[in-house]
Amino acid sequence: MDEAAVRERLATVEDPDLGDDIVSLGLVRDVTVEDETVSITLALGAPYSTTETEMAARVREALSDTDLEVELDAEIEEGSGGDILPGVENVIAVASGKGGVGKSTVAVNLAAGLAEMGARVGLFDADVYGPNVPRMVEADEPPRATEEETLVPPEQYGVKLMSMAYLVGEDDPVIWRGPMVHKVLTQLWEDVEWGYLDYMVVDLPPGTGDTQLTLLQSVPVAGAVIVTTPQEVALDDARKGLEMFGEHDTPVLGIVENMAGFVCPDCGSQHAIFDEGGGEAFAEAHEMPFLGSIPLDVAVREGGDDGRPIVLDDDASAGEAFRTVTERVANNVGIVRRRSVADAATPTAPADDA
Repeated sequence: MDEAAVRERLATVEDPDLGDDIVSLGLVRDVTVEDETVSITLALGAPYSTTETEMAARVREALSDTDLEVELDAEIEEGSGGDILPGVENVIAVASGKGGVGKSTVAVNLAAGLAEMGARVGLFDADVYGPNVPRMVEADEPPRATEEETLVPPEQYGVKLMSMAYLVGEDDPVIWRGPMVHKVLTQLWEDVEWGYLDYMVVDLPPGTGDTQLTLLQSVPVAGAVIVTTPQEVALDDARKGLEMFGEHDTPVLGIVENMAGFVCPDCGSQHAIFDEGGGEAFAEAHEMPFLGSIPLDVAVREGGDDGRPIVLDDDASAGEAFRTVTERVANNVGIVRRRSVADAATPTAPADDA
């Protein structure tokens, strides 16, 4: 079987999200047939995405009735970290329009959930004025300095960590203007030995200020996750975050609705303390993916206070909700990256002569 015959087989494998076969989309980057082995390089952009894992399985299945041994390799066109974070494949910003909606909780559980899936993950607590990620993962050990004056980030739950909380006193207020914020954040990105990461989750401060602009102007972001609670006050501010990412051509991976409902542990009845369905309706109205609802659960708060993310608890319903969000985020990163490859592979129609 030669390369053309292999590609013909691969043309039967469809990308379920992009709606065409992987050959026509340009996702088959290389095919090499040598002796009894075929090596196939696929443009898959989201490590441990369930969708991309299933696509790889279908590639093997398409050649299962041949005598060829199939070797698959994933090729990502360019790490989204760019020059500042060259070893980082996908930067994911977690944002909210206002404080108090559980953005850091989502960021911590997303990072821990991705690491639990097997990915190499970093978590950058970029909330300069209120950093609290170290407490939420019980990681008090500060970064270690090297002779080259770089920082080796501490690690917890398989996640490499960096936070302003390591660099300022526990009770010291941070009172900085925009240029200082930009300088410090840029130094932290450049001077930390992150190594190779499949994903870096960036926990942004609430709002649309200097930190957000520094990130979007300095680092190519694979996509953003917007966190909101169901009530209208939070949704009004979520719209501002959506507009901010739109102005910087940053894909929004989806909307997370946090504190979606409270189940009374005594009577079992459910109460919509912060209203209900607002996040999902918001996502639908703006044609954004809905990543899932997280219940208002005391176990989530306890996990944050005790330093063990609830996503790691297999028996908790809130943990299952966070695992669903994590899976959908990874899948949507893959969609964004594969669509970029497909768009680049599609020839542009010549303009009509005047």
